[in-house]
Formats: sequence, structure tokens, C-alpha cells
Amino acid sequence: MAEERDVFIEMRGVHQRFGRNHVLRGVDLDVYRGETMALLGGSGGGKSVLIKHMVGLLRPIKGTVKVDGEDITNLPERKLGPVRKKISMMFQGGALFDSLNVAQNVAFPLREAGVKDEKEIIRRVEEALEIVRLPGQLAKMPADLSGGMRKRVALARAVVEKPCCVLYDEPHAGLDPVTGDTIDHLIKDLQVEHDITNIVITHELRSVFRIADRVVFMKEGRIYWDGSPEAFRTSEDPEIRNFVEGSSGTRWEDR
Repeated sequence: MAEERDVFIEMRGVHQRFGRNHVLRGVDLDVYRGETMALLGGSGGGKSVLIKHMVGLLRPIKGTVKVDGEDITNLPERKLGPVRKKISMMFQGGALFDSLNVAQNVAFPLREAGVKDEKEIIRRVEEALEIVRLPGQLAKMPADLSGGMRKRVALARAVVEKPCCVLYDEPHAGLDPVTGDTIDHLIKDLQVEHDITNIVITHELRSVFRIADRVVFMKEGRIYWDGSPEAFRTSEDPEIRNFVEGSSGTRWEDR
């Protein structure tokens, strides 16, 4: 008998539409506690829109979203605070506040949550910066940081409240391979050392095969494929093969 896995996020029949654009078309997805899941697919397939439903930034026009057993589909904004302590998001590009230094950027979620004790805030900020391998960088401004350092500060901000799960929207975008490798190590360390569930949107297949326990592939607003990284790598499905090989599916002699 197969071992039953602990579902942390459950999505059933999720639809989303913006005007005439039907972005999500009935997504069914389980995210298991403690896994690192890579969410793949072509541009415009609905990946970023999907993860925003997981933290209540968007509400489905149809379907349900449950987090840790709680239905958040129609939860009022004022009641989403506890959910957002469980799930944090690292936005594409880092989205740091340019007018705030590193310590202030990382501390922002704590202050928003109502933490008043300055010693406690500094302690937790320093702890988060230690996790992302940026100790002693509290006073630096975002303009003084490299692209990789900005991503790590953004990751520190995402984990400072000690969430159960972190959502990453293209964490490797704009990074060289060596810096991207550093981000991969941090993501995996969060899973292994801090028991954090990771959901990673990325187009970097090398990273997928390094860090993912599971691959979910989206196409046209639906889950098209779900399985292990190795099964993804060796799949004979033409859609998957084209994605892995970076091919449009059009032969050069047909062009």
C-alpha cells in the first residue's frame, strides 16, 4: 500500500479569467508538505497567476483553494494574515524597496505583522540573513548589491517570518550560472534544514534537475504533466520533449 502524503496546498477546479483571457481552466493540484516542486510551462501558461491563488493574492472565479486544510477561496482579506505567515512569496526580480536598506527590507514583513520589539526584529533579520549567507550586510542599500545579492535579500525577506512554504517566481532570472547555483543551494537548504516546502517557477532546467523532487508542467491554463524530474527528462511526450530540448517543434527543413 502506497504511503499517504501530507497535502499542504489543495487546488480543485480552479479557474481564472481576466477579460476575455481565460488564464486558468480548471486546475487540480496537490502540493505536498516538505517537497520542492518545479512549476514549468511556456510563457502565458498561467504559472504566476496560479501561485498567486495559493496565498490569496488572487481569488478564483470558480473552484477551491485550501491551505493546510483551511479553505481560503472566499476568506476575507483581514483573515488572510495567518495564511500569509504560512506561505511567503519571493517575487520575480526580488521587488526590494530601493529607499530601504537591507535590514529594513528584510524586516518589512515583521513590521507589517505588528512586531514592535526592535531587538527581536534585528535578531530575526540577522538570522534570516545568516540563512541566505549574507551576514553583516544590514546597512547596505539595494543599489549597492549585485543581482545575486538582491535575490538573496529577497529570499531573506521571504523566510524572516519562518513560513511553512515559499513560492518563487523565476528566482534565476537575470543571474549567471554560478549565482543561480547559489540560489539553488539555498532553496534546497531551506527544504532540508528548515523543512520548508518550495514551489519554484523557473525556465532553468539545470536547476530543476538539481533541486526538484517533482515537476508539474502547465499548458494553456491546465496541468498537462506531473511526475518526477527523471520521468520528465526522459519523457517521450512531444510537448515535454520540445520543452526539454528548447525546440519549437518545427523542423528547420519545414521553415
